[in-house]
Parts: sequence; structure tokens; C-alpha cells
Amino acid sequence: MTKEELVMGIDAGTESVRVGLFDLNGNEVAFAATEYPTYRPQQGWAEQDPQDWWNALVTSTRKALQHAGATKDQVKGISLDATACSVVLCMNDGTPLRRSLIWMDVRASEEARFISSIQHDALKYNGYGNVSPEWMPCKALWLKRNEPEHYHKAEKILEFADWYMYKLTGRWTGNICNTTTRWYYNRHEGGWPVDFYEAIDLGDILEKFPQEIHDLGEPIGGLTKQAAEELGLNEGTPVGQGGVDAFIGLIGLGVTKPGRVGLITGTSHCIMVFSEEEFHAPGVFGSFPDAVIPGLQMIEGGQISTGAIIKWFKTNFCKDLEAEAKRKGVSVYDLLTPAAQKLPPGSEGLLVLDYWQGNRTPHVDPDVRGLIYGLSLSHRQEHIFRAIMEGIAYGTENIIRVFKQNNIDVQEISIAGGATNSPLYLQIHADVSNLPIYVPNVLQAPSLGSAILASVGAGYYQDIQEAVKNMVHYDRCIEPIEENHQQYQELIERYMEAYPLFQEWMKKITKHASS
Repeated sequence: MTKEELVMGIDAGTESVRVGLFDLNGNEVAFAATEYPTYRPQQGWAEQDPQDWWNALVTSTRKALQHAGATKDQVKGISLDATACSVVLCMNDGTPLRRSLIWMDVRASEEARFISSIQHDALKYNGYGNVSPEWMPCKALWLKRNEPEHYHKAEKILEFADWYMYKLTGRWTGNICNTTTRWYYNRHEGGWPVDFYEAIDLGDILEKFPQEIHDLGEPIGGLTKQAAEELGLNEGTPVGQGGVDAFIGLIGLGVTKPGRVGLITGTSHCIMVFSEEEFHAPGVFGSFPDAVIPGLQMIEGGQISTGAIIKWFKTNFCKDLEAEAKRKGVSVYDLLTPAAQKLPPGSEGLLVLDYWQGNRTPHVDPDVRGLIYGLSLSHRQEHIFRAIMEGIAYGTENIIRVFKQNNIDVQEISIAGGATNSPLYLQIHADVSNLPIYVPNVLQAPSLGSAILASVGAGYYQDIQEAVKNMVHYDRCIEPIEENHQQYQELIERYMEAYPLFQEWMKKITKHASS
């Protein structure tokens, strides 16, 4: 009897690397995760060690094979996704020169303001507005200004995903996903905007970037002997080009055409749609040609900290519930949720601004911080817990409204990630945005998306669309509750008024805290 053929999807997120093994119908066979640390030397900074990434990948791969009871001969293809922009400075042999500045690192806010001021057409991808300090040029310029010894010594400057691809295949490649959405690359306009990089004093970085840019799922090569030995796989196993975790998650959600919003949840929220037409406007990133699906433009919004805020609240303000949760064999969230569920929309007078690490869109402002308004002596843990979820949902709706205001078709949401574990969180999102939310069978959409790319790279499917048709299936749909939606309308308006009212005040406090 022939053993089942499997494809492997690597999903390297903020807190861990997850490895999923899937059959060619998209069924999850095994899943394993291994955490790695994040270092925060200063407020707004966030770093990780690339060697921790690789060690975690080795552990997760071997655990997934063991859980599946699978042999290395069954794994017929590999692809991956990783956080972005998580910038790596390294030598030609892959040796890192320092820890990576990961995506949520916003230290380059001064560089972002400088780049925003140069009046170049490339800034259309920022909606002609502020440049995010998360993006590659900002972080690279910060490194050049503040750590010139590392910047000039580096033979390669690239992304987490690109470093992983080198470690797997021995080839330095860039992917159309990262380069188009975060590096200002546009294949239809000649590739790199050389004059843009020269204008921001980064003309020398282009020779350090990968010189080959590949589409998602494109075959890159086989596993090297060394990588195969460490991972416990066969040398030569085909590796398909990977990319950015959230965007690969769109593929795992089956969002490959206009009309459906892809919402990837976790530490942050990424909100994305496709359009057939090029589109640029304030408050959104994009549109990005061919970044995920050839021939389609991708438009993006995002919230820097979402699930991270909920975890922050649990870790710092729910210590009293930990012993009870352990005794009952449940999570702290399981204890908070029933009481939060009984509260009315609005959490009895609380309003949260979800800016713990700044605002990605629509304001693109790294210098504002989170706010909880309306606290009284009658409020309890469950009030704040629910209000945080509502504040996050208001932020998501704010982005969706920008899409709609610019005639982008929005009919429904497909969701993946941590939010799918909470029926209350899902219902709040549906009620606030008044849209049905579809939950796929496989909740780890980035991992499945990478497995889909692996199936294309290994030649099982002709393209991404064909693979999605065969490998993505849906479990349930959460319909909005009209009564709740009506109650949220005024609260959303108050949320949207808060930024213009308080932004300068918040920035003064942020500046004072950093001085």
C-alpha cells in the first residue's frame, strides 16, 4: 500500500514557528509549534535571534513528523511564510551580524518621517501618507545611521522569509510578496525604484538585496544536504517560494478573488482585499500588483497590536484567576468569557483605543499609545476584557470603512488565527462590521497557505487557484446580530473621533516617556 503523500507548510510567526503537514486535499495530518524569545531593549523596540528561528524550525519539523507517524519519504514539498518586515543583516554564508529588527519594531519613526517627506511617486503604496516605520527602508536607514559597522559589513540585507529560504535551499532569493508590499518593488515599473533609494541615502542597499525575485509557489530548489539532515527530511525535497505570513494566510483562507476580506488574527490583525484595478488612497497600503495572485492588486490595512493586547491584559491583570483556571483545567480566558458575554455592547461605558504599539492604518502613527476610557469603580476584569475586544473590532471596522469609501467591494470576511478560538470575539467582530464571518476547517491559515504553495512548487497543482479549490474548505459562518450592530454604531463613531481629538496629546506623553 502506498503511503499518503504530504506537503509541509512552515509558518514562522511572532512567537513561534509552526509546522503543518497536510495531505493534498488540505486536511491537517499533524501540527507542531516551538516558541522563540523576543527581546525588547527599549520601548517600541523588538528583536529576535535568527538562530532561534532555525532551531525552532528543526524542533517543530521533527515533532510534526513524529506526531504524524510519517516518514521523510512522504514529504513531497515544502514552502513557508514569515513575519515582515523582520530585517536580517548577514554575510553571504547566512551568518547573522545582529539580532533581527522584527516587524513590530517601530524605532525607525524618525526615518519614517524623513522618507515620508521626500515627495516620490513610490509613496503611493503608503496611500500618499505617512510611511510606516515597520517597513524595510525605514529600518535599513535606522541601521545605517545608528549601526554603520553592521550595515556596511552586511553582504545581504533581507527578510526573515528570505533567510529561511537560503537556509533550506542554499539560494538567495527575494519573493514578490515581501518586495512589492514592503520594499517598493514593482515589476511593471522596472523593479527597484533606484532614484527613490538614492534619495533616502540607501542607494548602496540595492546590491545587498536578493537579485532574484520569484512569484509565490515558484520552485526554488531542493533541500540542501545540511538542511535535510537537521530537519530529518530528504535531500532534494522541492521547496516552493514563500512570503509574508499574513498574505500567505489569504491563500489558506481561500481569499484569492475580490469581494471577500481576509482577516488574519494573532498578535496583530492584518486586513486585506483584492481588486482588479490599481488603487491608491490615504489610510490603506497598496495596491500591490501581483504580490499574492498574479494579475490581481492587493490592498492592505492592519492593526499593530490586537491579540497582544488581550494577552497583555491576561498576563498583567488576571493573576488572581490563574490558580482557579489551573484547578479547573481551563484557560484564564475561559473564566473571563462567560461574564464578558453577559455584558451589553459597549462594556457599560468603556472605550479602548488599540494603539499599544502605535497605529498601522489608517493613521500610520507610531507615536500614539493605547487608551482605556470610562473606568469607574463598578468596572471589573470582564468589562475591560470585553472592551479590549470591542476596541480591536472598532479598529478593524475603521479600516473596512476606508476600503468601502474607496469603492472596494466588501461582502464578507474570512478569518483565521487566534480569534477563531473565541466565539465571543468572533461575534463582536461580526456585529461591529455587520458582515458574515467564515471560519475555515483549518484554522492555521498561514501554515495551510504555505502547504498550498508547497503543492504548487512540487507540481501537484498548476497554480494557486487550482490548489485552493482542492485544499480550502469552510467549517462555519458567524452571522451579525442586527440589534448588537445598531448599539455599536454610536460607539464606533466615538472611537473614530478619538484619534483626531487626542493624537497630539498622546504624542506628547509618548515623547516624554521616551526621553
